[in-house]
Amino acid sequence: MNIDKKFPSIPDIERAALPRLPKFVKDYLVHGIGFDVNVRKNRESLDKVELMPKYLSDLDQPDYTCTLFGKTYDAPFGVAPVGLGGLIWPKAEMHLSRAAAAHNIPYILSTVATITLEHARDLAGEHAWFQLYTPRDLDVRNDILDRCTNAGYETLVVTVDVPYGTRRAHDIRNGLSVPPSFGPGNLWQMMTHPGWALRMLAAGIPKFVNLAPYYDADTLKRRRNEIQRSVHFIKNRLGVHITREVMGGIRERWKGNLVVKGVLDPEEAAAYVDAGADGVVVSNHGGRQLDAAPSAVTVLPTIREAVGPDIPLIADGGIRSGLDIARMLALGADFVIMGRPFMYGLGALSHQGPDHVMNLFKAELLSTMGQLGSRSISDLPDFLITEPPRPGPSQLHEERRAAD
Repeated sequence: MNIDKKFPSIPDIERAALPRLPKFVKDYLVHGIGFDVNVRKNRESLDKVELMPKYLSDLDQPDYTCTLFGKTYDAPFGVAPVGLGGLIWPKAEMHLSRAAAAHNIPYILSTVATITLEHARDLAGEHAWFQLYTPRDLDVRNDILDRCTNAGYETLVVTVDVPYGTRRAHDIRNGLSVPPSFGPGNLWQMMTHPGWALRMLAAGIPKFVNLAPYYDADTLKRRRNEIQRSVHFIKNRLGVHITREVMGGIRERWKGNLVVKGVLDPEEAAAYVDAGADGVVVSNHGGRQLDAAPSAVTVLPTIREAVGPDIPLIADGGIRSGLDIARMLALGADFVIMGRPFMYGLGALSHQGPDHVMNLFKAELLSTMGQLGSRSISDLPDFLITEPPRPGPSQLHEERRAAD
């Protein structure tokens, strides 16, 4: 099969992947919170970003290599953390870890992944980053940080935009609530997707293996089921507001690169930097937390102004092409991460998917930069078309008076 001919774009890959997933898995992957306003907003705001091609250029070959936290990567994008990746597609984290290492790009492992942080570090090597959902228990928090240090991680990504539980209607209907409540409908969905089901059976039931060491004895006595124990832990002992004090404690314990993820407010971005963050991920969590939140696109320029030119900014949300990567970089990001496109790749092509998606993004970014005449990713802001400011009410009044 000619993979590139059959799947020449992310939308082609998505269309092939979704029918292979049970409905409860597909809904978890595709949708956000509320009415999916934020999910649509991410895409629509990217589509509005215009870049001006400049053809009086003697450009030969664009260079899209990227240096981030002292390391040079082959491309300015990486794999975002996706919780329960092993439920969406069996062995997802293993396939993504290996592909990221082969392509020399970062792979960010979620706290609620289905392989251990130690295993992911073995697979991805220095390309592995760890994303932390911060435990309320200080001893548990410190133990996870120490495990990351001992495993060799150099970059920690602290997610700040999950301070409180969310209600996603599709997950509640499908039984992916807290606690989970699977029924005959879920079983039927699995039976009618035998390819997914057989792979899942071979891989084993997904578990939150990074949290398993911290299920306390009291929880073990009350809840014998592994899923119930993990859900009880997540609901009652995971997730805090990342205040200055919490951030300071993490910064004191963690000696590597420290990145905060989920920031949308420029003042908060600057405050996290003041509290010790080495970088910021500008993100609305893929539209999964607050349906009224802005997109990364709309706040990136002001966050860049707030933190200055030297703090690495990473962006995500709605990216589906190399052109979208260029758009984010033009708006002020130094790097981008994506989650859903790589999961679609797994759904459509199994273990071949991540490699194909990474090659696809590289080819599209190269084509975009060549068309624009951009020699390097640092030049991309020069091609951004800035929209003229809209007149406010007082200005409109003066213009009308002048016309009269």
